[in-house]
Amino acid sequence: MIELYTDGASSGNPGPGGYGTILRSGPHYKELSEGFRKTTNNRMELLAVIKGLEALKKTGQEVVVYSDSKYIVDAVEKRWVFGWVQKGFAGKKNKDLWLRFLTVYRQHRVRFVWVKGHAGHPENERCDQLAVQAAKDSANWKIDSVFETTESQLL
Repeated sequence: MIELYTDGASSGNPGPGGYGTILRSGPHYKELSEGFRKTTNNRMELLAVIKGLEALKKTGQEVVVYSDSKYIVDAVEKRWVFGWVQKGFAGKKNKDLWLRFLTVYRQHRVRFVWVKGHAGHPENERCDQLAVQAAKDSANWKIDSVFETTESQLL
C-alpha cells in the first residue's frame, strides 16, 4: 500500500500558490512540490493529489490519500465529481484538473482520508511547509496557464 499525503496553499485566492506531496511505501519516501505565480488554494489541493498519483510508476496500486481538503475528499468519497462529469462540470470550477485527476485516479485503487489541517499531523504539516515554501519561491514559479487564461476570459 502507498500512503499519499497532500496539501495546497495560496497567498490570496487567487494569488501565488503551491502544493506539497509526500509519497510513502515501506522504506520508500519521496517529497514533491511546485509553486505557481497565480492560482487558488483548491487548485493546489487538487494538483497535489494529481502529482502524487502521477508519480506512481506502476498502475493498479492501492493508495490511501490523506488530505485536509474537504473539497477534494468529499468530491471523491461522496461521488460528487462523477455527477459533475455527467453534467459537463456546469457551474463547477477546475474542470481541467478534475479531468486530469480522474484519468490517473482510474489507474489505481484509491481511498481518501480527511485529516484536520494544522492539527499537528506530521505529514500534513510537512506538506503544508512544502506548499507554502513553493508558493513563496518566486524564482521558480510556474504558470498555471489554464487558470490564468480562464480567469482573464471572465474579466
